[in-house]
Amino acid sequence: MLQQYTKEFRYNLKLAAPVMLGMLGHTFVGLIDNIMVGQLGTAELAAVSLGNSFMFIAMSLGIGFSTAITPLVAEADGENNFKTGKSAFKHGLFLCTTLGIALFLLILVAKPLMYFMKQPIEVVELAIPYLDLVAFSLIPLVSFQALKQFSDGLSMTSYPMYATLIANVVNIVLNYLLIFGKFGFPQMGIVGAAVGTLVSRLVMVIFLWILLRGKEKSKAYVTQIKFFVLESKMLNKIIALGFPSALQMFFEVAIFTAAILLSGILGKNPQAANQIALNLSSMTFMVAMGLSVAAMVRVGNQKGLQQFAELRRIAISIFLLSFLIATVFALIFIIFNQMLPKIYLDVKDVKNLTDNTEVITIAAKLLLIAALFQISDAIQVTVLGALRGLQDVKIPTFITFIAYWVVGFPISYYLGLYTEYKSSGIWIGLLAGLTASAVLLYVRFNVLTKKLIQNK
Repeated sequence: MLQQYTKEFRYNLKLAAPVMLGMLGHTFVGLIDNIMVGQLGTAELAAVSLGNSFMFIAMSLGIGFSTAITPLVAEADGENNFKTGKSAFKHGLFLCTTLGIALFLLILVAKPLMYFMKQPIEVVELAIPYLDLVAFSLIPLVSFQALKQFSDGLSMTSYPMYATLIANVVNIVLNYLLIFGKFGFPQMGIVGAAVGTLVSRLVMVIFLWILLRGKEKSKAYVTQIKFFVLESKMLNKIIALGFPSALQMFFEVAIFTAAILLSGILGKNPQAANQIALNLSSMTFMVAMGLSVAAMVRVGNQKGLQQFAELRRIAISIFLLSFLIATVFALIFIIFNQMLPKIYLDVKDVKNLTDNTEVITIAAKLLLIAALFQISDAIQVTVLGALRGLQDVKIPTFITFIAYWVVGFPISYYLGLYTEYKSSGIWIGLLAGLTASAVLLYVRFNVLTKKLIQNK
């Protein structure tokens, strides 16, 4: 019985591993920024956290919208329909690029809101120049996502990974030179980290385009594109899939952003601790995201073939694999909860010893709660991937809103600001939201696939 699921593990991992590494690469940019900026002080680390809270919201909309491309390309690939696949890619790239520009402009307009969020003023003044440059990097980032989702839809998951790895090397080198002013470069502090992020994202999109243009399977898709010759039918189809998918990701990322802002109300040290725990959790979440893409691609392929019993079996095999990997991460967080936060701060810094010690103590407690929600988070995102592969996005959007904003956020708000739990209370709310999402989404998948099998 169990073997019918476990026999898929090898192929699922083969498909998902490059996506995992690529997504980890995105998070690794943030990790490097946080570690390097953390050497400057807790105010600088909190400023990057505050600036990125705006970015997370915008990125969630851009990345969420771009996921519409993958199931359409995967279904067309399953049907061996080149024309539909190319149309999905072209229209998706156009919409994603347009969205990237709109999100950049939106952040510029929203930037002054930071002064009204009860955040420490020193943190706000450090965050604003950082945010200007990082916001502009949304344009190449969302365009990259369109290329990535197309590549994933063709099961060519390794090429976005290569692009992300190259971008990380560029980011690390520029961070080192510009944050600290090495080898004659200007010492720019956290603005140097923003420059590194912007340049690395430009490199990422250019490199992936060159790779796809050079490969036989993808060359015909990405060349000779009439970018502004658009069909309303395909535009509407991508928007119908992309908009709810963007909202799904927005609802989840927004509750984590709310956690950043609630932590800021508690002070700069709780906010810095929140950033450390959030960054570590984000890295493990990217592994689950890799499996979510594998679920989207494989379910999309089986939908194209109308093999619904096989679709259900493959999807459940991915859910099981995701559960097992998340359990390993949970154990790592529990065992090393005291040690992991020390990566981010200079524990030998006598001047900031009191602040650093407090940040490490709070972050260690948060990692214990993060350990528990590893499993809920992994299950909800892989089930969501399978539902996107089925092109079922409207009901899951409603489910994610209920889970995060009717269940999770009120708990975070009350426990964080009105009880002695404080930072831990904020994260208990996150745990409640993610668990509700995982349960409700699985129920949706279970009902939907059984109905498809019966009706065939």
